[in-house]
Amino acid sequence: MAVLVGKKAPLFTSKAVINGGEIVNDFSLDKFLGKKTIVLFFYPKDFTFVCPTELFAFQEKIEEFKSRNVELIACSTDSEQSHWGWLQVEKENGGIKGVTYPILADIDKTISMNYDVLFGDYEVDENESLSATGPMIAFRALFIIDKNGIVQHQLVNHLPLGRNVDEAIRMVDALHHHEENGEVCPANWKQGDEAMNESHESVADYLSKI
Repeated sequence: MAVLVGKKAPLFTSKAVINGGEIVNDFSLDKFLGKKTIVLFFYPKDFTFVCPTELFAFQEKIEEFKSRNVELIACSTDSEQSHWGWLQVEKENGGIKGVTYPILADIDKTISMNYDVLFGDYEVDENESLSATGPMIAFRALFIIDKNGIVQHQLVNHLPLGRNVDEAIRMVDALHHHEENGEVCPANWKQGDEAMNESHESVADYLSKI
């Protein structure tokens, strides 16, 4: 598993479903560079069980992301037609109708592979037959990418383990606080808490205040 933190986020242009039902052919990451922080999260499959709980959890917080000038983007290895179909199904019937942020169609798996979150590898055996060592779907991964296109945070969960959306927001807040104030954020820091000035304040000084 590659660690992308501190590196340029892999760029892409992909088909996607936006605004809950509009299919576009050229959704790109680079159009947000210099303008917005990006939260890019991967999920395993459409029409499953844990995945819709996560997609709705992100949707419930969409205004909080927007208020922080964050572009929220989802991605799975399903097709844009699959995404579109799932978006037409009501929540009580297992669908994700009401989700409005973009959902990328990584059907050729190149985005998942470039972010190194694809569960499985392709292998060629002695008979030159191609096989897969896993289900070839994305892990539950999340990347926070700053306006310069640098990955600042990376989280990867196995398939059964759903994510905490509030933690993603907390990490965005920590990144923005550091960008705006130059201070570093200690354990369990949240917006409004005191941060640390690593140039002038010792850890002991900081800890004496809490």
